[in-house]
Amino acid sequence: MARPRPDYPPAEAIRALADAEGRLALRVTPGARTESVEICEGKVVVKVRTKPEDGKANAAVLALLADALGLAASRLQMLRGATGRDKLIRIS
Repeated sequence: MARPRPDYPPAEAIRALADAEGRLALRVTPGARTESVEICEGKVVVKVRTKPEDGKANAAVLALLADALGLAASRLQMLRGATGRDKLIRIS
C-alpha cells in the first residue's frame, strides 16, 4: 500500500518565514512515524521517517522541504545544524 502524500502548508507561507537572504530556520524530528512539513508558532517543523545515520536524515529533510516548496533539492543548501535538530537552510 502506498503512503499518502504529505499535506504541506502553502509554499508562500514557508518562504515568508525566511529572512531577506533566503535563510530558513527548521526544527527537525528524525525517525518520526509520519513525514510532514508544518508551521508551528512561527517556525517550520519538519518530520522525516529516516533515522539520523550518515546524513540520511539530512538528505530526507532537504528532499521533503524541496517538495513542499516546489523546488529542486539542489536549490537548498544546509548552512548549519548537520548534527543537530535545529537547522539553517538557504533557499536559492
